[in-house]
Amino acid sequence: MEDLFSTLPIDADNFEGALEVDENAKQISELSKQGYTLLKDNNIDEAEATFKKILEIEDNNNYALVGLGDSARKQNHFRDAIEYYTHCLSFHPGNNYALFGLADCYKALNRYHKAIEIWEQYLVHDDRNITVLTRVADAYRKIRDFKKSKQLYLRVLDMEDDNAYALIGLGHLHYDFKEYKDALYYWSKMLELHEDAVDIRVLTSIGNCHRKLKTFDKGIYYFERALVMDPKNFYALFGLADCYRGMNQQFRSIEYWDKILELDSKNKVILTRCGDAYRNTGDYPKATEYYQKALDIEYDLYAVLGLALINKGQGKYEDAVVSLSKLIQADPKNYRLYIDLADCYIKLNQKNKAIEVLQDFQKVGIRSQAVLEMLEKLQ
Repeated sequence: MEDLFSTLPIDADNFEGALEVDENAKQISELSKQGYTLLKDNNIDEAEATFKKILEIEDNNNYALVGLGDSARKQNHFRDAIEYYTHCLSFHPGNNYALFGLADCYKALNRYHKAIEIWEQYLVHDDRNITVLTRVADAYRKIRDFKKSKQLYLRVLDMEDDNAYALIGLGHLHYDFKEYKDALYYWSKMLELHEDAVDIRVLTSIGNCHRKLKTFDKGIYYFERALVMDPKNFYALFGLADCYRGMNQQFRSIEYWDKILELDSKNKVILTRCGDAYRNTGDYPKATEYYQKALDIEYDLYAVLGLALINKGQGKYEDAVVSLSKLIQADPKNYRLYIDLADCYIKLNQKNKAIEVLQDFQKVGIRSQAVLEMLEKLQ
């Protein structure tokens, strides 16, 4: 019987073209694998060269464009990465890898609204991707959209009830909105799930919730646990100092302020806090020393206020009046300054001046119960 295929016409051009396409596809596949392996190993220059070889074979290849975008993003060259991802999406709309990378770039550039827009395009194709859902929730948190952020975090917890990113995100979200009890609930849940290998940031976050709730003794427990893990941790040292300050144990507070200053002697905020602690113990010379150190770095309102309060504490009311009056000019909405200035005038037997100062504050348009009560007593 005659071979059926031997009777069919052979188109040599088409046959060679098919072989070439097949060979190109094989080569692109090999180069793609090689490029992503290099990228994974942080050999970024070689990875970029490999992806560019693919573009020489096939213009607008999605693997190459995403690979080049990923390479640029890994080097924090976010605008270059955006160009590659956008180029890819113009030829391959809906490419999940390009969408994911593009949204991450916008997030890194703090363009959260744009990142959300891209991630939501991604979720059209894959609405159960936990990684993307938590990223969108994070972005909504950054733009302070409490409701949408919480909805997405809770959606993740419905899918995976111990998801660390969602629990931590909810903790940060509630903390940012001053809902400290709710923040404490989510961070405490994180601690329960990871008691044996807890992240130090969870401990300091729980401590900070107690600090804000003024349950200082409970906060101390968590900050001390954090210090066992890292004796130089700034947040643990600061938290302990502030808790002892809140408990009016100024000497214990000074102990931890000083430990921070051993690590960062030019920290202006801590210098003034230390000055405040010494002032509250009545050690005015030591307090003056710390305030002056802060002022040697640069002007600091709280250091100047501290020095004014030392003058007041020493009965130098006229000197305190001069300093406090200047501070009010610099910070006219700070009600504490008006109260201290009015108190100085009372000590100088200038009651009318004290009333005038408190009335000046009311003209600023801010309500303060403390100012109101002081004014009522004087009138």
